[in-house]
Amino acid sequence: MELQRSPAPNDVPLVAAAVTGRIVETDIPARLDALPWSGFHTRVVVALGITWILDGLEVTLAGALSGALKQSPSLHFSNFDLGIANSAYLAGAVLGALGFGWLTDRIGRKKLFFITLALYLSATAATALSWDVASYALFRFLTGAGIGGEYTAINSTIQELVPARYRGWTDLVINGSFWIGAAMGAVASIVLLDPAVIAPDYGWRLAYLIGAVIGLFVLLMRMWIPESPRWLMIHGRPEQAHTIVDEIERSVIGHDQDASDGRFAKMRLKMRDHTPIREVVHTLFSAYRQRAVVGLVLMSAQAFFYNAIFFTFALVLTDFYGIKADHVGWYLLPFAAGNFLGPLLLGRLFDTLGRRVMIMFTYGASGLLLALSGYLFSIGVLTAQGQTIAWMVIFFFASPAASAAYLTVSETFPLEVRALAIAVFYAVGTGIGGVAGPALFGVLIDTGSRTSVFAGYLLGSALMIAAAIVAWRYAVSAERKSLEQIARPLAFME
Repeated sequence: MELQRSPAPNDVPLVAAAVTGRIVETDIPARLDALPWSGFHTRVVVALGITWILDGLEVTLAGALSGALKQSPSLHFSNFDLGIANSAYLAGAVLGALGFGWLTDRIGRKKLFFITLALYLSATAATALSWDVASYALFRFLTGAGIGGEYTAINSTIQELVPARYRGWTDLVINGSFWIGAAMGAVASIVLLDPAVIAPDYGWRLAYLIGAVIGLFVLLMRMWIPESPRWLMIHGRPEQAHTIVDEIERSVIGHDQDASDGRFAKMRLKMRDHTPIREVVHTLFSAYRQRAVVGLVLMSAQAFFYNAIFFTFALVLTDFYGIKADHVGWYLLPFAAGNFLGPLLLGRLFDTLGRRVMIMFTYGASGLLLALSGYLFSIGVLTAQGQTIAWMVIFFFASPAASAAYLTVSETFPLEVRALAIAVFYAVGTGIGGVAGPALFGVLIDTGSRTSVFAGYLLGSALMIAAAIVAWRYAVSAERKSLEQIARPLAFME
């Protein structure tokens, strides 16, 4: 996209946007991308990115607390009850992502990341007070809806506030922080489920309250985060967008950036109140059909790969290696470490070597390593420790691959449909991987046959390798480019 570069007219004050009727000329995207990394960006990442920590905490606790819920004197859950509750969380996440994703694009990023967090902390606190299967499943559904909505609102906000040259690494590390939450959940379950520390029927309740308390602190941290200036420009509030960018610049560099020399690219936008759903559908599945296919392939492959292995992690350790259920948390810690270190150490390469190269490499390496470790598992040469190390290495590469899928669908579609695009592909990927993966591997593990489980690993491997090929051929080289260069807004005017 060619952006207009021109100095501001001499007869008007220099501002980031000049409005004529419903048309606005702005250099706000260029000004935001020109900023160096600062404390402002760090605070945005911490206050918003903690969503993934909460999700990791929730998912891990749900698995780790299953035994306690079955043994609870007041609940007496069966395996079927636990399955219903886990399905309710998944359904909530999918529906929450879609519903809140649509609202995020329509009424703004800031309103939604308060609404979704408030829903999450209220629902997870209510989960701790559950009195039967129905109440527990309902509160898990609402918790999932809050987390699903968080994904869309938070990804959109971070993408639109972080400078282009840092966007890849930042997004990958934030998504990888899911595993910090997973580690917290593992440690919390080890301590809170110890009957010597707390009574069994109170330990699991206290574990859920941890998420609610963290959410309350995060709610306070988000008070100062501004609305996305990019969203405000398109939705008819250029003065507010200009004020926010001025404040950000003063916070980062101590003064407004001088735009009088025309060094910031400008673009003309036609302001709108909302984007009709027909235009959203046309944009996602017609105008950007190839990008939609890439997003669908990446999200589905990583979702199957991740959910199939992570949700059967404990079953493999207990059924094939004889590890006690209350010791599984210790094996989760190195697994979580590999998952977080991957994005942390490889993330910068997505901004330097580029998206296509690194997506192909991480997806391909994950698939090949899973096939190799699956073969070693099938012939029985791995111990529980060896299996955990193998998973740690595999997910060192798989974690940035999975995070890159979220990065791809959030940066390759126009601003007006960005949140809903994240929601749609998250929902489809979660639906495919979250349902098919664990269910298939659960059946394979129940056979007691290592060869059958190996066949499942080969399927996951094949999906990742296929996704690597698709990414290399069709993915967009989005590194260090403005969001508006990657996908110009629907409101763009020639």
